[in-house]
Amino acid sequence: MTTKTDQPHYIPWFIIGLMDFVTVIGFDDIIYNFRNQGLVALFTWVLMTFFYVIPYNLIVAHLGSTFAAEGGGITSWMRQTNGDTVGYFAGWFYWITELPYVVDVANSVIISASWLLFGNGDIQSHIGNAWFGILSAVVFVAFIWLEHLFKNKSLEVMSTIGGIAMFGMTVLFVIMTFVGLSQGRPIATHPFNWHAFMPKHFFSLSFLSTFGLFVFAMNGAELAAPYTKNMKNPAKDFPKALKMIAIMTMFLTLFGTFSLGVYFNANDLPHDLKMNGNYYAFQLIGHQFGVGNLLLYLFTATQLMYDLAQLAILLDASTRIFLSDTNKRFLPRQLTKMNADGLPINGYWLTTAICGTIMALGGLLPKINDIFNWLLDLNGIVSPFATCFLFWAFMGARKHADRFPKPDYQHLKSDKLGFGVGLWMFAVTFVLAVLGFFPTDANARTFTLMLILNLAVPTGMIILGFMMPWLAKRQQNHGMAFSPRGWQVITAALMLAAVIATTYGVDVRLLAHVGAGLRWSVVVLADLAVLAFVIRLTRNGRHGIQSA
Repeated sequence: MTTKTDQPHYIPWFIIGLMDFVTVIGFDDIIYNFRNQGLVALFTWVLMTFFYVIPYNLIVAHLGSTFAAEGGGITSWMRQTNGDTVGYFAGWFYWITELPYVVDVANSVIISASWLLFGNGDIQSHIGNAWFGILSAVVFVAFIWLEHLFKNKSLEVMSTIGGIAMFGMTVLFVIMTFVGLSQGRPIATHPFNWHAFMPKHFFSLSFLSTFGLFVFAMNGAELAAPYTKNMKNPAKDFPKALKMIAIMTMFLTLFGTFSLGVYFNANDLPHDLKMNGNYYAFQLIGHQFGVGNLLLYLFTATQLMYDLAQLAILLDASTRIFLSDTNKRFLPRQLTKMNADGLPINGYWLTTAICGTIMALGGLLPKINDIFNWLLDLNGIVSPFATCFLFWAFMGARKHADRFPKPDYQHLKSDKLGFGVGLWMFAVTFVLAVLGFFPTDANARTFTLMLILNLAVPTGMIILGFMMPWLAKRQQNHGMAFSPRGWQVITAALMLAAVIATTYGVDVRLLAHVGAGLRWSVVVLADLAVLAFVIRLTRNGRHGIQSA
């Protein structure tokens, strides 16, 4: 006899839509692209909506309906359509390219908290680069190590509150904008006419290089795919969730960009608009309607909830996509090890290390605003590259449609036409990702460093992706990944890197204004502590791999 408590818990399609919505679009995504293109961003949103967002969401709906029983999302889709090896690389790159966004969201949490505490966007004078990095690290590490608390029910609650609140605040901003216009309130941008919304140099590198951030702002719908197993009728309901997201995205981007042009002079935007623009917007509209900073604090609390929901979804869903359906023969045994709670504990260590490395590299830039902008531009590179796998899977599903069950929802009845659309989306996404290497937000002082970082981070991700199968193969053939001599070299390299990073961080960032004697005493003690930790960590890793 089945009791009430034995009944499966199904997530309604509109809740799945809201869970996904928090990873797809937000008010800050509109701000970022408004800062890059000004009023022309409205033209780009229209262009991208019809030629990218709508087909993108319908492609995800088609794949989700075709492989409704699969739990690995894009990893499962790639394995089913292109084999295990390509499926592994899809899962790996999709997972690792989410990590810069994890760091970015963690940074946003600190910025939101700073606005709540200090009531302004001058975070540089309050905490500086080093403490900004440390506090952001605390946020994402806490979420990584408390991930087992975020069961589906918790994700539902956080995402529902965050998604509805963010959508509601953006709608409020749009409504108040039109109310203000109807009352004859002034428009900040001049001229504010049809020609101001049209691009003047469409084929310039500086303009086209900003399109990758639009792709980054609009993608992420496939993150809901692992939750199709929790839907009562996923083949029919999943497409409904995707269509809901497309409609919400269109509303936010088009009307949101128009409203920003009313309150900000698109020809002379603040240099920190990407980091603080959403807060400035609600501060401006609150003062205009005589409620002071009430709307600012209301939005800041909403943004904080929204960011926390994003972190929870990103860490949970991307981990599921990577590990739920990745063939274990491509990964070292330690990485797939589960603890008593069924969590990939060493995978969390790897996540922590990669996020920490990205944050440390960002710390080389002179100001917090530079760090924030660089992370956004980096997401505009790696996120479109990872999205290419989605369209690759769709092309495979249409090319070999006879191998798979006919989905309840089909994006285009003709397989040849569907393949052509998939190829178009793949090509456009790949080109925009390549163009994104150009450092859009750099100045003369930071251009070279940002360009180097833009090239170095994706290269590191590719190298790590190819290293995992190599390490797994060495384990299978030799019983261990590295010989004792190999581990000595690795330990020495890690110790050197750790000492350099710690010395730089403590001496230059944390204690730059402290006396030389005290500063170097702290540096030496910190270096010794890091050395002890690295030796301990590599000794454990060496023993673990030999005994695995």
